[in-house]
Amino acid sequence: MTLEAAPRGLEALAGGVERRGLRDHVYERILGLLLSGEVAPGARLSIDTIARQLQVSPTPVREAMVQLERTGLVTREALKGYRVAPPLRPSQLRELFDARLMLETTATRLATPATPGMVGELRAAQQAHRAVGERVMAAMAAGDSDVALTTAYFAADAAFHRVVFDHCGNHYLSEMSDTLGAQLHRMRQAAVHGVTDVREAIAEHEAVVEAFAGDDPDAPEQAMRRHVQLVGERSLAAARAE
Repeated sequence: MTLEAAPRGLEALAGGVERRGLRDHVYERILGLLLSGEVAPGARLSIDTIARQLQVSPTPVREAMVQLERTGLVTREALKGYRVAPPLRPSQLRELFDARLMLETTATRLATPATPGMVGELRAAQQAHRAVGERVMAAMAAGDSDVALTTAYFAADAAFHRVVFDHCGNHYLSEMSDTLGAQLHRMRQAAVHGVTDVREAIAEHEAVVEAFAGDDPDAPEQAMRRHVQLVGERSLAAARAE
């Protein structure tokens, strides 16, 4: 199936895009479409078709595709253009979480002991994550599937982890985290019908905050390690169930 043959999926892109921050808007619109599951893996992504649907020139669409290629959500073939990538295989997901575990625990160790300011930032990020998580759980209880809400949930999750990297004192780790974070979008492909571990993730984030706020110098790394390992196990279980 190609996007040219799938107008229903492209209807989600119609309506035009504001000129300010054009590339970012285009990127977010295409990302939302990819994460909604409306376009099948392997489907061709025509830059010209998407540009017409968004009522923009092909340039911002092409720039957005370059960004999306970094996430792994799309692939580019020479002389053939872009296609929707398949979801991560369990073996690839395991590698992704092995890398995330290494980065997250190292950053956590370097950020320990936490300053009062860092603990305050973590608490604020944890509360924001909890708030959107509760909205996700309410939507799931009502049988709703909201891609925008799921996107907001993952953004709040990423913001929580970003606090640790911002305070680890190593910009190379932060850059590596940004690169890895882009790949985590592929993990979200499995969450189209809802995030199933919200309650667990909220509790694990709270444990990380309390560990940083406490006096045990080993507790933050242990809490972060446990959190990342459990997220990985839940993600692998979901991938195998597909």
